[in-house]
Amino acid sequence: MQPGMHPGCAARGVHGTLRGMPRPTCSRCQRPLGHCLCALIPDLDSRTRVLILQHPSEAGHALNTARLAALGLANAELRVGEVFDDLPQWLAQPGYRACLLFPGDDAVALTAYAPAEQPLLLVVPDGTWRKARKLLHLNPLLAGLPRVSLGSVAPSRYRLRKAPGEGALSTVEAIVAALDALEAPQRFEALLKPFDALIDGQIAAMGEEVFTRNHLR
Repeated sequence: MQPGMHPGCAARGVHGTLRGMPRPTCSRCQRPLGHCLCALIPDLDSRTRVLILQHPSEAGHALNTARLAALGLANAELRVGEVFDDLPQWLAQPGYRACLLFPGDDAVALTAYAPAEQPLLLVVPDGTWRKARKLLHLNPLLAGLPRVSLGSVAPSRYRLRKAPGEGALSTVEAIVAALDALEAPQRFEALLKPFDALIDGQIAAMGEEVFTRNHLR
C-alpha cells in the first residue's frame, strides 16, 4: 500500500497504467495513489442536505474541491452536468426546504437553525462564476430557488487560484462556512483537512520558487 493511501482504496480499484499512460489513481478521491487523500476525508453527519451541481469542466480538474466535500459528508451528493433533467426530483426531498447558495440582491444570510426548524436542502453550484451562472440559465428551476448567502467569512485558504473578489471561497470552503453557520455549535472544519493537503501537495509539486513567482505577487 502506498504511504498515505486509504486502506479501502485498493478494494475500490485503481486505473491501471503503462508507460506513457496516466499514473494510477484512487477511484474514490481520484488523486494519484501516492497522493491519495482518502485517509484525511472525514465522514460527517449534518442536518442540512447538500446537493452539489458541478459543471463538467470542473469534474476532471486536479483541484476538484467539490468532490472532497461530497465524500466527507454523509448527507451530500454530487451531480455533474449542465442540464439537470432530474432536478425536480432531487429538490423534492421530504423534510427539507430547498435553497440556492448563490449571491443576489434577495439572498438571505445563513444563520443557525431554530430547534424545530426544518433543515435546508442546500444546492451549491460548482464552477467558475461564468459557468455557475450558465448552470442557472440552463436550469430555470434552479434559478428560481430562494437564495442564501454567507455572512462574514475568513479569507480563502485556496492559494492556487486568485479570488475573483473579496469573500470568494472554494466550493468546499463555502460548504463548510454554510454548515458552520446553520448547525452551530457543530463544526465542519474537518472537511478542510484533505483540502489543505491537496493545496500543499500541488505547491510541493510545482516547487516553492514557481509558487512564489506565480501565486504570491
